[in-house]
Parts: sequence; C-alpha cells; structure tokens
Amino acid sequence: MILSSASSALADFVLGTPSVVAALAYICTAVMGESARPRLQILLLLGWAAHLLALVLDIAGFGQALPGARFGFAPALSATVWLVLTVYMIESRFLPLPGVRRLLAGIALVAVVLAFLFPGESRPHTASPWAPLHWMLGLASYGMFGVAVLHAVLLNRAERQLRHVGAAAGATGGSGSIGRQGERRAPVMPLLRLERLTFQFVAAGVAVLSLALLLGWWFTPHWRWDHKNLFAVLGWLVLSGLLAGRRVFGWRGRRATRWLYFGALLLLLSYAGSRFVMEVVLQRQAGY
Repeated sequence: MILSSASSALADFVLGTPSVVAALAYICTAVMGESARPRLQILLLLGWAAHLLALVLDIAGFGQALPGARFGFAPALSATVWLVLTVYMIESRFLPLPGVRRLLAGIALVAVVLAFLFPGESRPHTASPWAPLHWMLGLASYGMFGVAVLHAVLLNRAERQLRHVGAAAGATGGSGSIGRQGERRAPVMPLLRLERLTFQFVAAGVAVLSLALLLGWWFTPHWRWDHKNLFAVLGWLVLSGLLAGRRVFGWRGRRATRWLYFGALLLLLSYAGSRFVMEVVLQRQAGY
C-alpha cells in the first residue's frame, strides 16, 4: 500500500511538473515587455518544450493502471494551441507579427491549465488500429485551421491598418506614413502575403480533414450522425465552400474570413465541444 501510494505520488509529480513549467513560462512571456526580447524567446521556447512534454505524458497515459492512450477535449485544445504556437515560432522569424506573442502565450496558458485539470478519458483498447492515425489527422487539421484563423485575424487587422493609413494620408495631403508630430507610424503587415498564407493553411486543413473523415468512416463499424460527426461534416462543407468560392468568385476580405471563422467554430464544436459536454457537463464516458 505504501509503495503504491509512493508510486502514485511520483507519477502525479512527473505529470504535473511540465504543466507547471509551461504555465510559468507562458505567464512570463505574456507579461514581459518587448525590451527583453532575447529572454522572451528563451521563455517561449521553454514553455513550448514543457507544453509538448506535458502533452506526450498525458496522451500516452503515463501513470495509468492499464496501458493505453488518454484523450479528451482539453488535450485536443492544448495540442491544437501547441501546433499554432509552433507555426508562429517558425513564421515570426520571417514575417512581422506584432502583438501576437502575448495573445498566443495567454491562450497557451489557458490550454495547459485546462489539460492539467481535465486530462481526458483512458482508452486501454482502441476500436481499430487505424484509430490513432484518425486522431492524429484530426488534431493536425485542428492545428492548421487554428493557424488559418490566426492569420485571418492578422489579415483583418492589416486591412484596418491600411485603411487607417490611407485615411491619414488623405487628411494630411499624402503623407500618411508620418504622424502630425513627425513620428513614423507602425508598419502595415504584408497584406497579400497574409492572405496567401491564410488560404494555404485552409487548403491544407481541408485536405487533412478529408482524410480524417474518410478514415473515421472507414474503420468505424457503425457510422452514426451524432453531434461530433455532424458538426465535422458541416465544418468540412463550409471550409470547402470557402475554397470553392475563392477560386470561382474571388472571395476575399471580410466575406472570406467570416466563412473561415464559421467553419472553424463548427469544427471546434465537433470534437472539443461534444467531448466537453460529455466529460464535464454530463460526467459520462464518450466514444473516441
């Protein structure tokens, strides 16, 4: 009994340490000023690495009585945020993304805490050997759409900046890049590049989501039109319609980003939303 309690306490400590480290690193990253940029990069990298370790330990089911995976709405959200943060860390080296670091650090902090509080359900036996690939493809599509939404937010922000600079230029007779006191305005983010990246991630997300849906339909013996599947298919239709509308009708700007936000919301309700209701609200076991 004593050995069992000691091993359980050790497992809890090992599981909790990466989450605590990641949370502290994200808090410091969110509150520190831009003047400490070198330290911010180290802190963000530390939080990113600890976040990954927490996900691996949690999803792998470390410390469970029976071997198997463990998953739920909070680990799914946490993994999605980690993927978005990974893309940001790479992309920020080549593209100016002002104001994104604090936002992502705050979101990542919430995701880590949620995953620690709601680690998900244990799955000692999967329904099919293809199930892990289905989950991985679903998570990858979540991450790609999350990155696409981030770029869409930045795209809308860049459009507002461009209109503001244009209006200022008209009011000052064409010198919109210089303020009234002679101070230069903040640079406008590259609009066309943001738009191109947004739809590249949407296209990649639709492709990966298509594979995930086909694989889920193929290995599931009794396909059911439950909330998860219904919202997933509706999200796929909306996002595929967005790509078709852009190609055929040239959709762009706010119309395109609204379609993206709506499709991403449907996908969020598909897995994370349905699992949240089952795990937290109804306190019941759910299928994968």
